[in-house]
Amino acid sequence: MSILKLTPACKDYLWGGTKLITDYSKRYDGARLAETWELSGHPDGPSVLASGPDAGKTLAEYLAAHPGALGEHGRKFAELPVLIKLIDAAKDLSIQVHPDDAYARAHEGQNGKTEMWYVLSAAPDAFLYCGFSRDISRDELARRIADNTLPEVLRRVNVKAGDTVFIPAGTIHAICRGIVVAEVQQSSNVTYRVCDYGRLGPDGKPRALHIAQALDVTHRTAGVPTPDFGGHLARCDYFTVDLLAAPQAAPCGAESFLSLLILDGEGEVRCGGETVRAKKGDSLFLPAGSGEVRLTGTLRALVTRI
Repeated sequence: MSILKLTPACKDYLWGGTKLITDYSKRYDGARLAETWELSGHPDGPSVLASGPDAGKTLAEYLAAHPGALGEHGRKFAELPVLIKLIDAAKDLSIQVHPDDAYARAHEGQNGKTEMWYVLSAAPDAFLYCGFSRDISRDELARRIADNTLPEVLRRVNVKAGDTVFIPAGTIHAICRGIVVAEVQQSSNVTYRVCDYGRLGPDGKPRALHIAQALDVTHRTAGVPTPDFGGHLARCDYFTVDLLAAPQAAPCGAESFLSLLILDGEGEVRCGGETVRAKKGDSLFLPAGSGEVRLTGTLRALVTRI
């Protein structure tokens, strides 16, 4: 099998909505669904193979049995380096920051987190926070966290469907209400929350903040670096992301696996003599060396490789 359908892990956080269920056909019994971890080898939310002879196994188990599936570029990683999510922000997410690899491995035993968002839909007034509007000192950052004035110095970015936001590790950020995104990130679950608007968690207590760690890792200069991605939506040491729309094709060579997250439409995915029906919301994994993959019908996909 060179085309493997995946079943995601589902996450019910207090800011989630219902669009992943109604618009992306995710099977979930709860009243709200905040995130689906579509491509994940992370133990906190592994995706599961839904097709092929290894159906029922986690993606991590499949990769352990087929180490070549990551591809030549995957050899420098001990595990799948990428985690891909769908996120429905019906309410504001916390203002947060992620550490880089060095800090996360020293303090958390995990990878750091550089990530990117591809905006799938946004309310007319939707915005997010990404970086600072001006340079800020460590002391001022600590004071503004303490007195709840941090949003006053954050860089506010209005967004619409089709926008891409790249967020290097150390960048303070938040997805705000009315936005649905596809997120491609390092395989990590380390988040340092600095502002949660006084909300209570499921246990009736305020959710934990991680202020000391955030002060250690936050980049406090204005703006966010905008690298040259060479025509890609995003490109870094951990992932390269592109869009693919039917009737286009893309190579899946020996260098890397290919992840297809279907953003719109329905049709067929063809590769290596196989044909699989696909629709909006589906997540597919193609092991490295599978050959050319072609989309038909009205499919549009986010394509991720190492």
